[in-house]
Amino acid sequence: MSDSGAPGHSRAAGTTAVLLAAGAGTRLGLGPKALLPSRGRTLVEVLADVLLAGGCREVVAVLGADAAAVRAGTDLSRHRVIDNPDWAGGMGSSFRLGVTAAAPEDHVLIALVDQPGLTAAAVARLLASHRPGRVTAAGYRSAEGKLRRGHPLLLDAGLRAEAAETAAGDAGARFFLQAHPELIDLVDCSDLSGGEDLDTPGQLHLLD
Repeated sequence: MSDSGAPGHSRAAGTTAVLLAAGAGTRLGLGPKALLPSRGRTLVEVLADVLLAGGCREVVAVLGADAAAVRAGTDLSRHRVIDNPDWAGGMGSSFRLGVTAAAPEDHVLIALVDQPGLTAAAVARLLASHRPGRVTAAGYRSAEGKLRRGHPLLLDAGLRAEAAETAAGDAGARFFLQAHPELIDLVDCSDLSGGEDLDTPGQLHLLD
């Protein structure tokens, strides 16, 4: 399932997707978002398959809250699943674990389990748009038409170690991106995905 032949890829290496799915879903109040029902399955299953279908070589799903229940309630056999025992300390530790778990030569695409509208077409667009030594981020247009950075986020293989070193608390790549804005290429994915995060009960329609 290599994507090494995709247009715009900078190396023969593929791209490993890291699906961050460790949170407890406290704000939503329905348990881990990974287990929310979506399209007849669970959200973590749907998104892991979307990432694979979009051209990623493999998917590493990082679990945390109620990891045993998530494993028992899902079929992630097509993917690599790792548990983060320190998930309660914030997304940073899950980010580091996922990036470290990816094949050393791979680019890394970071995706969030609370983004149910993500499509394989959006993933494929990011992979095809990536340039050597750059960070390729999905962009989504606001109501005012301004393009804002969102997820997924594709880190070049040569940048991933530094990004992981700066991850802390609830910050994944945030500190790295703030330090290196000149490396970021925004790719408009508004026509393929809404880019909305599922955080409140009023957003549960995004699961449909």
